[in-house]
Amino acid sequence: MPIQHAIWKVGASPLPLAATRLPSEQLLETMIVSSPDILSPEWMLIGRQESTDFGGRIDLLAITPDGSLVLIEIKRDRTPREVVAQALDYASWVEGLTADRIAQIYHRFSNGGSLSEAFKRRFGAALDEDTLNESHQVILVAAALDDSTERIITYLNARDIAINVVFFQIFQHGNEQLLSRVWLIDPGTTQVNAATSPVSKGEKEPWNGEYYVSFGSGRSRTWDDARKYGYISGGGGAWYSRTLKLLKPGDRVWVKDPSYGYLGVGEVTGTAVPVKEFNVPTPNGEKPALEVLQTAAYLRENADDLEKAEYFVPVKWLQTANNSSEAFNEVGLFGNQNTVCQPTTPKWRHTMDRLKSAFRNWDSKGRQR
Repeated sequence: MPIQHAIWKVGASPLPLAATRLPSEQLLETMIVSSPDILSPEWMLIGRQESTDFGGRIDLLAITPDGSLVLIEIKRDRTPREVVAQALDYASWVEGLTADRIAQIYHRFSNGGSLSEAFKRRFGAALDEDTLNESHQVILVAAALDDSTERIITYLNARDIAINVVFFQIFQHGNEQLLSRVWLIDPGTTQVNAATSPVSKGEKEPWNGEYYVSFGSGRSRTWDDARKYGYISGGGGAWYSRTLKLLKPGDRVWVKDPSYGYLGVGEVTGTAVPVKEFNVPTPNGEKPALEVLQTAAYLRENADDLEKAEYFVPVKWLQTANNSSEAFNEVGLFGNQNTVCQPTTPKWRHTMDRLKSAFRNWDSKGRQR
């Protein structure tokens, strides 16, 4: 059923705020450009009102930490179904954008800025041209959605098409207007769909049930601790932590430090929890991670913020490298900036073949041991 918003003023007799409208949807676009966090604190805007090769202009274009693109279309005066059709049409153009064209789009948007430099400042990592625009999302911005369009969006998502709707509603509060936001589908689902759907046609194949995990060591985590206490983790923003929720007990994970290579293989033994709820085994029994880990002082800084906190998944290691310098790495192995993903490319099949030769104790049931 269509999403509905409502806001009440808190009190002994709750007072509902009246729904209203912005003077124009152009104002909403301007607000998003001024403060992109209105949409997502995990994206960086790189384009606005960019002309496509076959007519029409996309409203906004953004990039995510893994180099995938986000096409953002605002409803304006079109019907919801028209917006879906238009957005999918524009997505076919976004899909074909090369690295140099994306850099040119940002150059125009930023009045001469460098995409690679802006990406490094925003996300703290270098932009990998080889993985830039490997996937994309389609985000529709609307105040309301009819039942038919909602069914279409749900249908496409069920078939791994990364499309979502974010609803904005305006409420009057005295002389002020308040803006509320809600997503039709969990943004994590759309993020996962984008990460598991390669751009190149003919390259997708059935997922083999093996999970890829990106485990970047640094201020918030160390491989020494992860190996010693049995876990994987991710945090610093919902984009980095939400995909950990894909993992369930019994799942097998292959863990890679993007800076070094593959560090090990393990079997998941629990579900993702924030750092304040995670305990680790010690000779004196289980202790809170915030009291034991080498990075505990840093982890405590965001422990009370469920968006930025580090999240942990317990793992029984089957085989690991002793340290980062012993990581297995070679040209052609799969990599991705999402903390967890379900790869569906031939590169993952090749990577599995190589990893199962390098980590021969990969199966908890005793095969290849």
